[in-house]
Amino acid sequence: MEARAEIVRAIAAGQQAARDGQPVTACPHPRGDLLRTAWVRGYAQAAPPPAED
Repeated sequence: MEARAEIVRAIAAGQQAARDGQPVTACPHPRGDLLRTAWVRGYAQAAPPPAED
């Protein structure tokens, strides 16, 4: 169950990073890590849509 809790925390951290205006490259997890995928998913959920020109 601990792994599930870590994934939930990673999603929440990604969402908070997006709300704080941090770039997606601020993800603290290494490439290929499941927590990186969860973090980026959370980031994408909370990030504002791209501006149209």
